[in-house]
Amino acid sequence: MTSDDARGLSRRSLVKAALAIGGASALAACQEAERSTDEGTPDPPEYPRGVEERSELPDRQHAWDDYLVRSVHGTVTQSQHQLLLGLSYEGSVPPTDDERTQVEDALRVLERAFQWGSGLDTSGSVNNGLLFMLGYAPRYLDRVGVEVPTELQRPETVLSELGEDTAMAADFDALLLLDSDYASILLAAEQALFAEQEELNGVAVDARLTGVFEVTERRTGVLGKGRPAQEIDDPNIPEDAPLSMGFRAGFDNSLPPEDTATLTEGPFAGGTTLAVSRVKTKLDDWYDQPHEQRLKEMYCPAHDTEQVGDIGDALGNHSGITEENVEDLEALAEEHGIVGHAQKVASARDENFQTQILRRSEGVATDDVDGSTFNFSSIQTDTRKFVEVRRAMDVDQYDVDVPADRHGIVDYLGTRSRSTFLVPSRADRALPSER
Repeated sequence: MTSDDARGLSRRSLVKAALAIGGASALAACQEAERSTDEGTPDPPEYPRGVEERSELPDRQHAWDDYLVRSVHGTVTQSQHQLLLGLSYEGSVPPTDDERTQVEDALRVLERAFQWGSGLDTSGSVNNGLLFMLGYAPRYLDRVGVEVPTELQRPETVLSELGEDTAMAADFDALLLLDSDYASILLAAEQALFAEQEELNGVAVDARLTGVFEVTERRTGVLGKGRPAQEIDDPNIPEDAPLSMGFRAGFDNSLPPEDTATLTEGPFAGGTTLAVSRVKTKLDDWYDQPHEQRLKEMYCPAHDTEQVGDIGDALGNHSGITEENVEDLEALAEEHGIVGHAQKVASARDENFQTQILRRSEGVATDDVDGSTFNFSSIQTDTRKFVEVRRAMDVDQYDVDVPADRHGIVDYLGTRSRSTFLVPSRADRALPSER
């Protein structure tokens, strides 16, 4: 390893630690680590500013895809850093107009300070802006007198339908999900919303979320080529892999358009539902298997190393999963003694063979000392679609004689937490109440 490589790893380790810890000191350290080596770079770093008028932004909080950079294969690429803030509601019941104004003004500070993602210029390689969405849990809606939409299942219901312990339901009233390629942007936004930072990327902080919301849990994650190998103490993870299990995800044919995840009817038309999970990965058991077996379990037994490559790069922009792979699941299982994860999940697609959920995070959890936990979130029009996709992973859904440890990846995953949220449109995001 060269000295430059060592410095790069050191900077990334510092950024990871700073984001996981949070606070003003962590922000300062993170800004220093992410500064350009160019002596002309301002201190703290400056990033492209946002817009003054909310009308200049998309109507949907979850409108991210047009503002994320594209991979070399042309697919939408999730940002490298995410911060998930679990919130408790501390305001009035029902919320007052002043509280709604406070929440909206605080979120507008973020939108004035930072451009929305990459600002429609997805030709670059870095999301040097900020994307975020604020979602409300069924328990908040109950508390303030809003009828929980039929599209939003309670987390306890999701867990029960998946045969999991309902005690793993997160007790958040709301969740703020922030996304950027720069951890310092996420930390600065958090400090502006919940601490005493007076300026955000040159914009005066004239409103905060304090007094209305309190942060009860912070979850941080990283994603990207080579990041899992840097963050997790496991020599088996390929150096270039974007995910801890060693293979690419997020192909064009597995990422539906945002319209697919957008509510079109009812009082929250234009919004979406958000499912958030915390999942433990049994990496030692996973990597005890040969590479060829792992790639077949990850994708499909009809796939091979020549088609997939070491980490999935040879697949290009398409996972190679077809309707025939799903139809031939039993025959392929009998031939290879393996059922593929992507093959199983594809069985939950709609009648047009389109994926029903759209991933919004799938990163290694950097706040977990175990180092092999990840945060997974998805948006969809109905959380039952998330349940359907997750249930498709289960062994008992298929009449095949294949051991659990060769049945996709489900045997290597363990749920830690699940939660569900309503994500209203941008116009309705500030403390929805009875309507």
